[in-house]
This record gives sequence, C-alpha cells and structure tokens, in this order.
Amino acid sequence: MLADALGRPLRFIITAGQVGDVTAAPALVEGLAAGAVLADKAYDSNAFRRQIASIGAAVVIPSNRARKILIPHDAMAYKRRNRIERCFNRLKHFRRFATRYDRRTVHFTGFVHLAAAMIWMR
Repeated sequence: MLADALGRPLRFIITAGQVGDVTAAPALVEGLAAGAVLADKAYDSNAFRRQIASIGAAVVIPSNRARKILIPHDAMAYKRRNRIERCFNRLKHFRRFATRYDRRTVHFTGFVHLAAAMIWMR
C-alpha cells in the first residue's frame, strides 16, 4: 500500500500471502511525484532504490542487515513512517479487512476501496 504524508491510502496492490512486498513496490511508486519515499527494511533492494531516485525522490529506507555495505538513511525522516502503520491500523478496524473474509480477490479489492474511501472521509 502507498500512503500520503497524512497516512491516507493512495494506491494498493493485493498479492498472494507468500509474495514479498518488494515485488509489488515498483508498481506502486510508478508515476509518483514525491519528495521522499519512506519504507521499512523489507523494501531494501538496489532496483527499488534506483527507481525511487529516478523519479527525483529521496530514498528513506534503512539497510537490510544482510547488506555487506550499509546505506545510510535519514533517521529523522524515517520516524514519520509510522503514518503508514496508522493507516493499516485504521483499515484493520474494519473486521472484514482484518480477517479477509472474502475468498475472491476482486471482492476483497472492492472492500478495500470502500474502506479506504471511508478513511479519507475522517
């Protein structure tokens, strides 16, 4: 999921449960106009960092501990990443989202759109 600076959902891609998040991340930031992209260690890949840099945004991703050479990040800017976590927590107030009752992806996607719209209305 991609959220703005206020923690409101902008874009999302639903993947299979066993798929890593970094595989869907390039599609989320494609065409994005932002000053910085904040993400956690799961999104630390050279290709994703290059894509973020190509759109002119600052990369604020801490290095994965498996990296041989750690890449520094802005720790003060990284503290604002909690807004995406708050966005997920607001979405999890909807029981249907938190437990994913819907078996079909198209039904779950529709509900995520509805829940995201309800969050924007707050």
